[in-house]
Amino acid sequence: METIILFAPLIGALICGFGWKLIGETAAMWTSTSFLFLSALLSWIVFLTFDPAAHAGGYYTTPVLRFIESGSLSTDWAIRMDRLTAIMLIVITTVSSLVHLYSFGYMDHDPQWNEGETYKPRFFAYLSFFTFAMLSLVTADNLVQMFFGWEGVGVASYLLIGFYYRKPSANAAAIKAFVVNRVGDFGFALGIFALFFLTDSINFSDIFAAAPDLAETQLTFLWSEWNAANLIAILLFIGAMGKSAQLLLHTWLPDAMEGPTPVSALIHAATMVTAGVFLVCRMSPIMEFAPEAMTFVTVLGATTAFFAATVGLVQTDIKRVIAYSTCSQLGYMFVAAGVGMYSAAMFHLLTHAFFKAMLFLGAGSVIHAMHHEQDMMNYGGLRKKIPYTFWAMMIGTLAITGVGIPLSYDMFGLPIGFAGFVSKDAIIESAYAGGSGYGFWLLVAAAAMTSFYSWRLMFLTFYGTPRGDKHTHEHAHESPKTMLIPLGVLAVGSVLAGMVWFNSFFGHTDKVAKFYGIPYAEAGAHGEDHSDETHAESSDASHSESTAEAGHSDGKEHSGEGEHHYAFAGAPGEGALYIGPDNTVLDDAHKVPKWVKLSPFVAMLGGFLMAMWFYIWNPSLPGKLAENQRPLYLFLKNKWYFDELYNLIFVGPARWIGSFLWKRGDGNVIDGGLNGVAMGIIPFFTRLAGRAQSGYIFTYAFAMVIGIAVLVTWMTLSGGVE
Repeated sequence: METIILFAPLIGALICGFGWKLIGETAAMWTSTSFLFLSALLSWIVFLTFDPAAHAGGYYTTPVLRFIESGSLSTDWAIRMDRLTAIMLIVITTVSSLVHLYSFGYMDHDPQWNEGETYKPRFFAYLSFFTFAMLSLVTADNLVQMFFGWEGVGVASYLLIGFYYRKPSANAAAIKAFVVNRVGDFGFALGIFALFFLTDSINFSDIFAAAPDLAETQLTFLWSEWNAANLIAILLFIGAMGKSAQLLLHTWLPDAMEGPTPVSALIHAATMVTAGVFLVCRMSPIMEFAPEAMTFVTVLGATTAFFAATVGLVQTDIKRVIAYSTCSQLGYMFVAAGVGMYSAAMFHLLTHAFFKAMLFLGAGSVIHAMHHEQDMMNYGGLRKKIPYTFWAMMIGTLAITGVGIPLSYDMFGLPIGFAGFVSKDAIIESAYAGGSGYGFWLLVAAAAMTSFYSWRLMFLTFYGTPRGDKHTHEHAHESPKTMLIPLGVLAVGSVLAGMVWFNSFFGHTDKVAKFYGIPYAEAGAHGEDHSDETHAESSDASHSESTAEAGHSDGKEHSGEGEHHYAFAGAPGEGALYIGPDNTVLDDAHKVPKWVKLSPFVAMLGGFLMAMWFYIWNPSLPGKLAENQRPLYLFLKNKWYFDELYNLIFVGPARWIGSFLWKRGDGNVIDGGLNGVAMGIIPFFTRLAGRAQSGYIFTYAFAMVIGIAVLVTWMTLSGGVE
């Protein structure tokens, strides 16, 4: 089944890309889409039926083929199936299959192409190829196979961002995404080299088993001594920074909106950009032994969340607002991973895929209705024109801003709210519990700004009076069903995903441990772990009955006198995640003060009221504020001037060096040298030699006499010997 999930998109891509002339354009598109829905169906079956306790270590592998073997290096292609893989499978295939269906409507009669020009089979083939590359990344059993998928999604991203190849801006954006990601990929490659150098293996099982030794190893790198675990964790995170658009390597993500909107939903919201988060969680056995590196991850993630949220406040392109929102939400995930709450990072990854894909597809529906107009300043009053799109976008906004009933978990034992409310609050509480005050306060501030720019998008798009071209507004219409059905499916996930899987991702220790296949131990009231009571359900099938008899069958952790609670146990590699024995963030996150639990709700409410004030109650205020605070407005509008700074530091000098080598090196030295020899030196000697050919006998006789004289003189002086 896993093999079908992996290769079905590749088969669909090949049939659609190369066989469409044989079976027809429409048949090719439906073929690739059908293969994606097959993968999605099987992925959900695997996710819902996977039992980590039934497999040693919480995972199993399915061999595919022998890949690369050289000396001790063995990179056999195999599918590693554990809970992390199962989560990523449903995220990737669900979003991709819905994007395929959505593209039937969105890409129909695309104005970027001439009448009668065939482009849709190529687009669908690219989408399916991307899905295959992403699946090969998340199912990898070793780092080389993961790197193969990592680069595969880079290629697919380049092809899809630059799909409108007649637009110079699309080509520039594709190149920018490719180049910036190569910077991060270089760090990732160095991390792989370091792991192979130290462990003589690139297989996850071997690397995870060697993690404690890496923490005790020193390594020389860049003329300095490094702790091996910290160095490797930082190098791997640099790779994640590029793919997941974290600060410093984030500049490609907003420009990637030059691609068609379905591409934005698939690659740059729900799947590819989460590869970095997946990498950090996959390598949790290394990360847990690298506290300095994880502090760096936390700080950079929080800074990214704050930075991207500030930029999103003033953007007017509807897709760019959502793009910066993606960048910000990825920062949340890295903060969770940085404080050791990998399960919360994966939780937000899952819920974010639903509501962010829906926001992007909803934005595409708005763009489709407005004849490909993307500037929100030219929208307004579309609520009644496109009601289904409006309600889908409303649900997505409620989800991303974190609308829910605060403290409902304390009152009812289950948080009640939209998906983003459940998973984002879990991260903010984890940041506080993990001791990162910097991360906590920046995430709360980002939550307030997220609420503001999300509601700003809704108010500018769907409320108020129509702005812009009157003819475009009059002819605005709802999207076809192929575009609306995916919105409805994603809306269900945006509402229910958080509440349904809360306990599995952020519940009490025993429930999270069972879900991920992590061994856990029963600890006494004073916190002493009883190592002989370590639970792995494969070896203790009667665990639930014994706990029921002990008086705590609800599985909750207790801290009362004489009662028991649970702690993560096991060695690195046992389970989909590794959480060290000293990592108590999950337990502590449930015990944070109530004001901490209320802070994201208050931030959300403040952002909503501010947006109401600016765009509903007093619509003239934003313009006045932009004029009064012109420097700040331009600073945010120009994205903190990162592009200008990079142009000054990197692009400008690189262009100058290239121009210098071209004009001075290639033009003057190489071309000039060749031209000088061909047109200067050789003709000069040719003219000299030509003068010696006079045609007179006495000239040649004189030359012969001179030659004989020279020969006699040389023999006399040298004695006739060498």
